[in-house]
Amino acid sequence: MRFEPVSHDPRGQQPGATSTVPPLVPPNRHHPGAPAVAPPAPAPPPRPRVDFAVVRELRRELSERLTLWQRGREFDEDAEEVERARLAVAVVSAYADSVRRAGTPMPADAERLLLDQVTAELVGLGRLQTLLVDETIEEVHILGCDQVRITRHGGGVDWAEPIADSDDELVEILQAAARRAGATERSLSTSKPTLDLQLPDGSRLAAVFLVSHRPYAVIRKHNTLAVSLEDIAGGRPDLDEMIDPLLRDFLRASLRAGLNIMVAGLAGAGKTTVIRALMDEIPADEPYVLLEESRELLPARRGQRHRAVMSFEAREGHGERGLDGRPAGEVSIADLIPVALRMGVLRIIVGEVRSREIVPMLQAMTTSRGSMCTIHARTPAGVSERIIELALSHGREMTVDQARRMAGNALDLIVYVTVEDETAIGGRKHRFVSHVEEVIGVGDGNRITTTSVFGPGPDGRAVPRHLPERIRDQLLRVGYDARLLTRFIEAGTGAWRRPRHTHLDGRQS
Repeated sequence: MRFEPVSHDPRGQQPGATSTVPPLVPPNRHHPGAPAVAPPAPAPPPRPRVDFAVVRELRRELSERLTLWQRGREFDEDAEEVERARLAVAVVSAYADSVRRAGTPMPADAERLLLDQVTAELVGLGRLQTLLVDETIEEVHILGCDQVRITRHGGGVDWAEPIADSDDELVEILQAAARRAGATERSLSTSKPTLDLQLPDGSRLAAVFLVSHRPYAVIRKHNTLAVSLEDIAGGRPDLDEMIDPLLRDFLRASLRAGLNIMVAGLAGAGKTTVIRALMDEIPADEPYVLLEESRELLPARRGQRHRAVMSFEAREGHGERGLDGRPAGEVSIADLIPVALRMGVLRIIVGEVRSREIVPMLQAMTTSRGSMCTIHARTPAGVSERIIELALSHGREMTVDQARRMAGNALDLIVYVTVEDETAIGGRKHRFVSHVEEVIGVGDGNRITTTSVFGPGPDGRAVPRHLPERIRDQLLRVGYDARLLTRFIEAGTGAWRRPRHTHLDGRQS
């Protein structure tokens, strides 16, 4: 088939005028309200732009060719993927040749980007795919089809090109992503105007429409799927130093001792990264159960040494609500925890406790070893109150005192991850562990009693504060003597490898 360049109107050309793929232009536009405190960074490499009228035309051609290949043929998913990739290369190469014959050579990087976009359009993610493959992106806020705010690693902010031509097309992209979410059913519809799922690259997507002014979506990218305690202890220059070697060794011993750990902090603080690093310490052949609302932690185990993990994912309900007020077909984390206990494992990991599932989670921890979960909390001191707040949502039979007793019996350690955002004053986001609290139990006044084994040092990062009490013998049994922390406690210092640079007071701390 002979291709002609598709007519479009990128710079006010008259309809029908012959055009080629636009030249490379860097979308280096910062938010107009961002203060110019620090000197501007060197300009990033130009980012290619794509004419999406061309993308749609080539997508149609690719779809037709793939349909012809499928007719009268038996094939599996892998064979279809290979043929789709081959046909995509052929279609885009033919278009690039036609552009060159018209007298305007297409740069190689523009041709590669066009190929990525055509393939993405066919599988349903459209222009969203461009954001997923950009490893410099940390978070994306999609505020309608034409307002796309990108937060990059280090705190830089860009406003990207529209990812759809209309809000309706944006909704179609999100609905296509929901249909491809995996084994558990996800949807975005008039009866279900919210969406929470994992994208193919492991990123987390939350979306809403109809009940909002425009369709909105947020993508939180997880670029660090495989990470160890050594990595976040300064072992990898591309990661924040979230713990020091003293805390690394303490947490490693805590996992070996089978202590139950809750990782707490604000959204975006790095709780998922920390729990991934802790999971890396689980013995290679140990079976354990992983429970998540949508799979974020499982990709870190694929193709690696943890072959015995059993991954469960909650399922959304659809249709009419039953007598219990829940949609038909719903399976929650709370429903799955009793199932997990029957799987013959000692360790259960819950990606995040956010509602009434905290009660069965705490109950499971009282009969398990080495279980873990994450929880949102504004401050370290607020973790216990957050636990009680969620426990009370379990039902009328739950009381404050009962919730405290459950937490005191179930938890051994609370690890708090702090995030300090200095991007507004020209700095960056700092993520680090600031507290490790040993849960002693329930003390006077029926309050949860804790000991700060590690607490904030001069720069806010965790340093040894007190020797552990209740868990000391458990640590000794796995060869860890907490008394080695004594001299650091007396000096009030830790063993952080890299200094922390802060813009808060204009000096290095």
